[in-house]
Amino acid sequence: MKTLPHLLALAALAGAAALAGAAAQTADPDLDLEAIRARAAEQAGEADALAAGARARAEQVAGEARTSAADGQAHGRRFAREAAKSARPDPAQTFDFDRMVADAGTMASESMGEAPRFIAFASLSMPPAALRAMIDDVTRAGGVIVLRGLPQNSAKVLTAALSKVVRPGEELASLGIDPRLFRAFGIEAVPTYVVAGSDFDLCDGFDCTTAVPPHDRMSGNVSAAYALETFARGGGPGALIAAQHLARLERPAP
Repeated sequence: MKTLPHLLALAALAGAAALAGAAAQTADPDLDLEAIRARAAEQAGEADALAAGARARAEQVAGEARTSAADGQAHGRRFAREAAKSARPDPAQTFDFDRMVADAGTMASESMGEAPRFIAFASLSMPPAALRAMIDDVTRAGGVIVLRGLPQNSAKVLTAALSKVVRPGEELASLGIDPRLFRAFGIEAVPTYVVAGSDFDLCDGFDCTTAVPPHDRMSGNVSAAYALETFARGGGPGALIAAQHLARLERPAP
């Protein structure tokens, strides 16, 4: 856009020069040289006006671009503020999502090892009463309840489902989300109870495989007490640990 006025001026001057040259070469005595010069000056003025208009339009476009960029930046800042606000935890929320997605091994109590030894695999598709009973019993026994992941990949859906089983003000410290445990033990159906015979470390990657220790397992609509009692009496690899958790479950509530 910067070269346009110069090109227009050159064109006008070229036109004027051509007319002047024609006037110089002709021998016609009636040719009005003053009129030719006036016409050339008029054309130069028109070129200057056109160039000025082009410059004004370019400045207008540049101004609109700057305004658009400023609006875009302001919109981006507003979006960031809204996103930050929506990410803030709800004070009325009765459970901690950060805790739920944390390593389930950190929820094991009283030095039960790097990963939980008594694990109840659950799903929000379970009847609310059954899930509530599992949460109560497994928590009292010192185990953990594990979900595979967020239902429909939505925290809102998780909130709605847990609202049917969570008591007001309750913190579900024993409830977690950890797909690694589901992969490690090959869990395909819930509810399933597992008692590991020894400590083990969970593989953090999605493609690696956890070497799980010998363990006892039971699937079906049974209580935590029934599963632990069966393991304790069965003499399997998890018998001793199951007996310890069963004793905790049967301990009178304070």
